[in-house]
Amino acid sequence: EGRLEESGGGSVQPGGSLRLSCTASGATINDVDKGWYRQAPGKECELVSSISSNGRTWSADFVRGRFTISQDNAGNAVNLQMNDLKPEDTAVYHCAAAKHLYGGGSCLFAQQFGLWGQGMQVTVSS
Repeated sequence: EGRLEESGGGSVQPGGSLRLSCTASGATINDVDKGWYRQAPGKECELVSSISSNGRTWSADFVRGRFTISQDNAGNAVNLQMNDLKPEDTAVYHCAAAKHLYGGGSCLFAQQFGLWGQGMQVTVSS
């Protein structure tokens, strides 16, 4: 069974940048939507950004203009460039791949019907 392998998390000061990457292993995901989710302590899991199989992108209001989602030409990897990071961006970030995820698939939907990465900690603190 395929899985998603994530990299790029870590700690950064406010205003800094990080780039998250996610690659499929043992599965092909170029024909499904991809997304990045996050969950902060005590808060619900939320969709941050998503990209459809044909390249349309969507981002939540709270990251629009700061985060950019992209995928490689083959569609088997998805990245999240995060700029101007804020302390409220601190969370565990997960990548996901599933049909019908673009624009609003919930965390539970992605976990149940697609591939779900194990998650990476992103900490924004001075």
